[in-house]
Amino acid sequence: MLKQRIITAIVLLAILLPALFWTTPQPFLAVTLILIAAAGWEWGRLCGLGQGGSIAVGAATLALCIAAWAAGAPGAPSALLWTVVGVLWVIVGAALVRGGVDGWPRVPRAVRIAGGVLALALAWLAMAQARVIGVNFLLSVLLLVWVADVFAYFAGRALGGKFIQGKLAPVISPKKSWEGVWGGMAGVIVLAVAWTLADQSAQAQVPSLYSRLVQVGWWALVLGAVFMTAMSVVGDLAESLVKRSAGFKDSSQLLPGHGGVLDRVDALLPTLPLAMMLASLAQR
Repeated sequence: MLKQRIITAIVLLAILLPALFWTTPQPFLAVTLILIAAAGWEWGRLCGLGQGGSIAVGAATLALCIAAWAAGAPGAPSALLWTVVGVLWVIVGAALVRGGVDGWPRVPRAVRIAGGVLALALAWLAMAQARVIGVNFLLSVLLLVWVADVFAYFAGRALGGKFIQGKLAPVISPKKSWEGVWGGMAGVIVLAVAWTLADQSAQAQVPSLYSRLVQVGWWALVLGAVFMTAMSVVGDLAESLVKRSAGFKDSSQLLPGHGGVLDRVDALLPTLPLAMMLASLAQR
């Protein structure tokens, strides 16, 4: 399993990194279209569709993203759009986690399918716009999720259950602890401060998400880091409850050793749009 994980990670990095650091955003946007279409296919499977229906969901997700690209949306960030999407993610995400595994089947299948396609397409659009803004900005968002996950894992293993009795969401994700969440938040705050200082030292031409928040104040940086970490957990829990309801351990086996695409991007689904929202609000 470890060997598979390493090989898959190396292959993905060999494809994604050159595309990410290319002089123009187009190669990265094209590569991520493939991943988002695969995630759409996985979403169809999680919603109980057969192979044909799942392929159709993947195709619909891909078509929606291509239409947005053709319309020039990656180069036209909208503060209003991302504020609306961000607010919806907070409300819907909280409702999903509150409803839990038992609440998910009560949502009409058509709503589940359409909501998933829309969430995936909007996450891709947010990622595309972040890449158009600049690599430094996009990486600051991507690393936020990965740092939160790593710090949460180690804090949960070392401290889980020692300070707060009970798990974070025992039915949805039994291994997650409150200490893990606080550890993830602490890690992201450290990352945010360090990245901001690095931007200032290097006089970065493209400010990171953290440098944009600091323009409002250091308090905004800390609150933004805590908020984004919390929403990354919501994204993770939302996908977990959907998988549990569908009886799946992983969203697919497209990425050997890692599961499916959705398993790797679940926390990014809310955080990418919310990063665009926070960046837009910080510029006002």
